[in-house]
Amino acid sequence: MGRYSDSEEWADITPIPQNDGGPNPLAAIAYTQEYSEAMGYFRAVTAKNEKSERALELTEHIISMNPAHYTIWLYRANTIFELQRKNKSNLQDDILEELQWLDNLSLKHLKNYQIWHHRQTLMTRLPSMPSTELSFLAQMFAKDAKNYHVWSYRQWLVRHFSLWDTELPYIESLLTADVRNNSAWNHRWFVLFGQHIDPSSGKGMDEVGNIVDEDLLDREVDYTQQKIRLAPQNQSPWNYLRGLLRKRGSLLECKSFAEEFMGDLEDGGDGCRSSHALDFFADCMAEEKEAEKAGKALELLAKRYDPIRRNYWNYRRGLLGLGAVEA
Repeated sequence: MGRYSDSEEWADITPIPQNDGGPNPLAAIAYTQEYSEAMGYFRAVTAKNEKSERALELTEHIISMNPAHYTIWLYRANTIFELQRKNKSNLQDDILEELQWLDNLSLKHLKNYQIWHHRQTLMTRLPSMPSTELSFLAQMFAKDAKNYHVWSYRQWLVRHFSLWDTELPYIESLLTADVRNNSAWNHRWFVLFGQHIDPSSGKGMDEVGNIVDEDLLDREVDYTQQKIRLAPQNQSPWNYLRGLLRKRGSLLECKSFAEEFMGDLEDGGDGCRSSHALDFFADCMAEEKEAEKAGKALELLAKRYDPIRRNYWNYRRGLLGLGAVEA
């Protein structure tokens, strides 16, 4: 008894069983009977290259049991496009219907990346982004603000539909809600500095030329410093600040800013509010060829403020020609 073997609709199809290597396979996977049957009929359908409504329903059934099956997703997308061609239906309407089904599935399987690749495949066939797309992504971020697959998809969406000029307010709302959202900091950098990069070139942001807008850098340095003051031990904006200053070729303009958070170097670092400020200050001193001052900041990190990475801080001291310190 089976869902497909007992169905008149599927009577013309002979399922193809999985070949596990003979009658006595060494390590056969213990699939459920329902899944094994569905996959047997799927193999038969693909062998015939059948793109039909029943094939579409079959993919939906298999996805409900195994939403990570990439081959099923690809066949489903191709079936949707082929049915639209045969039926001469409105492709945009077909895709919007598929997206509505996909939304519910995405909210159920938050970390499934095949879902997002399928969504991207559908979006490439649309002339413009659906009006509901960004609100749906906001739903996803409300469940997990640092979902890597959703952020990767959003970057693609921004580039594909040229959303560069409208994206920043949303990022700012996320950072206002959670200044420690490292994903939002990364996306902010992408939106402000990734527009002129061609992904197909294989080159990163540092390889395509340093396009420097001084007004933009001034604004971003000020914005980042404000956010650091809210949470000095938050590493993301410190890294963001470094990236901004690297575009100008020097960290030194923010040396005094870092000193606000690092306490008294000569008094054992009492009052230090940020290990990242010490790290930043050490790089500033190294840039100024002040090896002893840089070494003192690194010593405080190794001994007191970040001893778990003592070997790394000692490595940094070694680059300055200084000896290692013990915890």
